Amino acid sequence: MRLSLVFAAASTAVVTSASVLPRAAAAASAPNLPASSFPTFKTISIDDAKNEKDLPPEWNRTHTVQADPDFFSAQTAASAACSANPNVRIEWKSYSTQHRKNFIGAIKCLMNKPPSGKFSPATNRYEDFVRLHQMYMPEVHQNAKFLVWHRYYLWVFQMTLRKECGFNDPFPWWDETLVAGKFGTTDMFTSPDYFGHLPGPQNGNPVCITSGAFAGLTCHIGPGGGSTPHCLSRAGQASLTSQCNANFVNTCNSRSSYADMESCSEYGPHAYGHNGIGGVMSDVAASPSDPIFWMHHSFVDHSFRIWQNAAASRTTTINGKDHEGNPLTLDTTISVGGIFPDVKVRDVLNTMSGATIGGYPWCYRYNY
Repeated sequence: MRLSLVFAAASTAVVTSASVLPRAAAAASAPNLPASSFPTFKTISIDDAKNEKDLPPEWNRTHTVQADPDFFSAQTAASAACSANPNVRIEWKSYSTQHRKNFIGAIKCLMNKPPSGKFSPATNRYEDFVRLHQMYMPEVHQNAKFLVWHRYYLWVFQMTLRKECGFNDPFPWWDETLVAGKFGTTDMFTSPDYFGHLPGPQNGNPVCITSGAFAGLTCHIGPGGGSTPHCLSRAGQASLTSQCNANFVNTCNSRSSYADMESCSEYGPHAYGHNGIGGVMSDVAASPSDPIFWMHHSFVDHSFRIWQNAAASRTTTINGKDHEGNPLTLDTTISVGGIFPDVKVRDVLNTMSGATIGGYPWCYRYNY
């Protein structure tokens, strides 16, 4: 069985009818794994972030690659066109009910498509993205490539929803600072139409999700680098999600260099959001198995973009090192396993550049 979900197979078009979104609780159809099965995210406290204890003594703060002026001047016309008509990501509270249902329906559409065959053991097209993340995890975590790679990964997911499932609505984003410490109260989790509930841990372990649009989902990728079927589970902890607050985001964004800011963001609000939702979301390698992953990473990318907005040079320069200790440059390659073309850091650093990637404009901003 390609996908263990308690709903009928969707067509290749975006599902928009509320009648197909499951409302009744569904029994979990795969084993619930204990918390110890999931390799969680490394975190730092806000006090340590303020004291820059996440930065090693040998941290190279001086390596900054200056932009190629010819490249960026060539993008002037495209950028101007982009600025006149950008794609705008809409925060969830302002996202219409119909857009919400279309977004959920598009994710389910991918889950009901066959896998490409390039990301074994993925059992459906959605799991191609989970396996991709699992494969690339060592390369794109705990180093400066983290933010730029996940920016492209999130956009590629959006374009795939558009290309393969007809999702042409604005993409949503989630301002987690509005509900820091009380994630479970947002209708993303409380409504039967969306992502399912956010239970607390039971006896220290996560709980299978049996409500919402993804009730009874079986995850075939993970935990960690493995492929043991398990239920979509969560274990919400307010003490952790409380760290996804404006003060922590602002602390990270007060750092002047990209690499310094990236470190704080990755080990700060980003990590606490994952661990605070818990269960599958706390799995460093296979966390995209939980569809709430995309909402959380829209928050992370939004924070990155806000940091960039503070200085024009932040969309044209980069610093830090990759997972092998090589300097991160504008020509460092970002790959998503062939789902979309490989790009360079320079191609995705400015979300408003207007460049064309895979036939689609790289052109978006946030509604605030």
